[in-house]
Amino acid sequence: MPGTVIAWMNPRPLFVDVFRIDVATGRTTALVERTDPAETFVIDRSGRPRWFIAQDADGTHEVHAADPDTGERRLVHRLGGPEHPIGFFLHPTPDGRAALIGDYQDSDDLRLVRLDRDTGELTVVAALDGHSLDTSSAVADTLPPTVFVSRRTGEVIAARFTGDRPRVVPVDPGFADVQAALEKLSDGVLDTVSSDLAEQRWVATFVHDREPGTAWFHDRVTGESRVLHRATRPDPALLAPMTPITLTARDGMPLHGFLTLPLGVEPQRLPLVLLVHGGPWAHDGWGYLAAVQFLANRGYAVLRVNFRGSTGQGRRHLTAAIGEFAGRMHDDLIDAVDWAVARGHADPDRVAIVGGSYGGYAALVGVTVTPDRFAAAVDYVGISDLANFLATLPPFVRANMTNNWIRYVGDPDDPEQLADMRARSPITMVDRIRTPLLVAQGANDVRVVQGESDNIVAPLRARGVPVEYLVADDEGHGFENPENQLLLFRAIERHLAAHLGGRSGQGVPR
Repeated sequence: MPGTVIAWMNPRPLFVDVFRIDVATGRTTALVERTDPAETFVIDRSGRPRWFIAQDADGTHEVHAADPDTGERRLVHRLGGPEHPIGFFLHPTPDGRAALIGDYQDSDDLRLVRLDRDTGELTVVAALDGHSLDTSSAVADTLPPTVFVSRRTGEVIAARFTGDRPRVVPVDPGFADVQAALEKLSDGVLDTVSSDLAEQRWVATFVHDREPGTAWFHDRVTGESRVLHRATRPDPALLAPMTPITLTARDGMPLHGFLTLPLGVEPQRLPLVLLVHGGPWAHDGWGYLAAVQFLANRGYAVLRVNFRGSTGQGRRHLTAAIGEFAGRMHDDLIDAVDWAVARGHADPDRVAIVGGSYGGYAALVGVTVTPDRFAAAVDYVGISDLANFLATLPPFVRANMTNNWIRYVGDPDDPEQLADMRARSPITMVDRIRTPLLVAQGANDVRVVQGESDNIVAPLRARGVPVEYLVADDEGHGFENPENQLLLFRAIERHLAAHLGGRSGQGVPR
């Protein structure tokens, strides 16, 4: 409806409902109210549910087609639960007859598949051997989209797959020619595309490891192309390239990651920062990341690895993380450090582990399970007590934990599993910590509450272990305010410089 937007909000704490908002007046009208917090749905342009996604008792995802008028539902398809720990991709076709979903089928790779609404028949729309559909956009809408959609028809015209560099696979033959023309404009990878209704004039942005923001205009009829916007800072010539790497974990699991080496220094025996992504059901990809460039500018080699449990690496790699928190998931990180040391890039006595959310938990595991391995650590909004973390999650989150935290880590209502969770929690091993530690926490964090950090800092200070504690009273799960981000990165800069010997301040890295 012109002049309105449809939004998901949770004024009811246990439920995320759908509302229509009048842009001019701000008047909000409820469209759909959930009755089951573990269930979600996809609506059409009128705001009526067309697809429902539920879970059975063991966590298997069930896809139901819904009659938009009567609300009657019909089971159409089922997908395994643990292989989709944060849900799965579903995009309705504009004719309402089908949906495009992310499904492994009989493959280890996640494919883009058409699910027929009437018959349940599955047809592969896009697949790439050795690569999985990139569904990271489900984690944050600021990440590159999983599919590109025609503005004229509403049909999916291309799909994104993971890899050492992301891969965009055209679905619509007409877009293949447009894609080929757009890809000549940059040596990066297509990020977003949009067009006029005639699909003559296109605007494209690109993922690039040294260009944080570039937008191009392209006219497919005249062949004219020009830059619409390019970030003026930082200068790409001063940024370090991100190099894809492959290594093998100690149990034979292949691991993919990225190594960024500072400019202007010999890439031998450098201080190394192991930067661990959050989630853990997310993945590191090739592209511009401010934190990586900041650390490289300060003279550090930066290593990121998609440890088991990371998405986008295939079904076997993902589900190999079940029961492996503080176990083989940590081994993967140590094996990646060993890889960098063995190749001469890293000084084994000057390695730091840094991460946020799950990455913060990984940093705490690093200094408890392997207390002699790291010269410094940064825990940013990280989990210290797995059981307390699960107990303090917001109510609307708990309903969807069957296939992730409970399946991968444990059920706190089961005494045996609770004991195992405690054994994998840094808080039970806090007496092992002797590594200089920086802890950063948002006071308003409802995902990882401040108690998770307080419980680590207090006993360390009592023992005299070096620990700096940065609490932002106006932040939640991650620092969003620029002034807080500046404080955080200055603290990280000082911490690493003091304990790894990297450069502090500006200029050419030494």
